[in-house]
Amino acid sequence: MSTALRRDFVRFSKIAKSYDGRTKVVDGLDLDVVEGEFLTLLGPSGSGKTTCLMMLAGFEAPDAGDILVAGQSITRDPPHKRNIGVVFQNYALFPHMTVAENLAFPLRQRGMDRAAIATKVTAALAKVHLTDFAARHPAQLSGGQQQRVALARALVFEPRLVLMDEPLGALDRRLRESMQLEIKRIHAQIGMTAVYVTHDQSEALTMSDRIAVFNRGRIEQIASPTEIYERPATPFVARFVGENNSLYGRVEAGESGRRILLDGGIPILAEPGAGLQPGDRALITLRPELIAIAPQAPIDNRVDVTVRDVVYNGDHVLVPCQLGPREILLKAPSAGFGKYDVRAGATLAIGWQAAASRVFAAPAGEA
Repeated sequence: MSTALRRDFVRFSKIAKSYDGRTKVVDGLDLDVVEGEFLTLLGPSGSGKTTCLMMLAGFEAPDAGDILVAGQSITRDPPHKRNIGVVFQNYALFPHMTVAENLAFPLRQRGMDRAAIATKVTAALAKVHLTDFAARHPAQLSGGQQQRVALARALVFEPRLVLMDEPLGALDRRLRESMQLEIKRIHAQIGMTAVYVTHDQSEALTMSDRIAVFNRGRIEQIASPTEIYERPATPFVARFVGENNSLYGRVEAGESGRRILLDGGIPILAEPGAGLQPGDRALITLRPELIAIAPQAPIDNRVDVTVRDVVYNGDHVLVPCQLGPREILLKAPSAGFGKYDVRAGATLAIGWQAAASRVFAAPAGEA
C-alpha cells in the first residue's frame, strides 16, 4: 500500500506503562499508524505489543503520554466511546446467541433501529462468507467460522479502526493460513485501518503493510515486510524475524572495511554497518536460503564446511553444517537437491555474496 498521500490516523506519543511501578512494559513509545494501513505489532511475549493494543482499545490506561485518533486524544475515553472494533484470540462470542444476534449486539448497544440492524448484519455476514450461518449458534461452527463471526462483529458497526489481538493463534496451521488471506481480502475490500498483534513472524510478513518489531517495551524497527526481512536494522530484528545464521568475527583494514576475519581464522567479505571500524568485534547475520551449495559462478565468499545433518522438510531441505567453531544452517529447495549428494560427515563447498550478509557491532556480552 502506498502511504505517501495518506495521513497519520493513530498516534502514540511518549506512551509509558508499568504494572508494578518499577519495570516498564512500554517505555516512551512514539508510533504513528497511517490511515487505511494494516500495521502489525510483532514481538516475543512480554515485549509490550499487546499492552499497546489494550491501551489503544481503552482496556488499559497509560501511565504517561497521549493516544490520538484522527487528531483527537482518546486517552481518557472509555472503550465504548472510542468506536473501535476489537477481535480477540478466544473470539468472545455469546454462546446463547445466534450468529446474527452476536452481530446485532453492538448495533443494539448503539441504539440502532431494527431495520438498519438487519441490513448491516446481512452485509457483514456477506463480507465473511457466512450468510447461510446466521441462525446457528457458535457451538455449531468450526474454529475458522467462529473467527470469521468475531471479525464480522468487529466490522458490523463500521468502526474507524479495527484491533486484532492474536486472532488466529488457536487455529491449526492450514486454517490459520487460510484466515490470513481472508483477513487481507477484507482489509483490501473495506479499506479499514487495522492494528494487528502477533508473535508469529510468518503471519506478520504475509499480512502487513508495515511491521513494528517490539522488544522490551520499545520498537526496534518499523518498516515494510520486505525491509524488515531483507534489511533488518538491529541484531534483534535480524534474528527474531525468520531464520538467520549468527557468525562472529573482527573487522579488518582494507577493502573499505569489507573484509572480516571470522572466528576460526576464516576471512570473508561483507558490508559492515555504519560506525564499524577496523578492529571492532562484529556480528554477521546471513539468511540460510542465500547460501549457495557448490557454487559454480563467481561469488564473493567461498568456504568449506562439514555437514552435520540433512533434514527433509517437504518443499525444502535444511542442512546444519560446521563452519570453524560455529554452526551454519543452509536451506535449499528439495527439487534437484539430490544432485549434490550431501550427507552427514561430508565436506561441502558453499558460498554467498557479500551483500547477502548484515553486519552489526557485536552486542555486549556475546561471543
